[in-house]
Amino acid sequence: MSVAPAIERETIDVGQLQADPQRPWVCIVWDDPVNLMTYVTMVFMEYFRYPKEKAHRLMLTVHHEGRAVVNSGTREEMERDVTALHGYGLWATLARDE
Repeated sequence: MSVAPAIERETIDVGQLQADPQRPWVCIVWDDPVNLMTYVTMVFMEYFRYPKEKAHRLMLTVHHEGRAVVNSGTREEMERDVTALHGYGLWATLARDE
């Protein structure tokens, strides 16, 4: 009878595999050299239904800081938002909220 060789097993903390379900995801819009500021404001008003003042403030954040978090929620919601914003021609990504 032969004995199988011993195999070293790596221990992985389950916390590393599962993200904190309480930590939301965010949708980030990035500055680009293509879209006009008025267009970006209009997209925020049309898609997110933000009032003009909030949409304008977010657009200015994108313009001056290079990016802005425009919405937060579940991963699926943020994936939907990113896809929709790509449809408008905006550069958008999603990430875990910091």
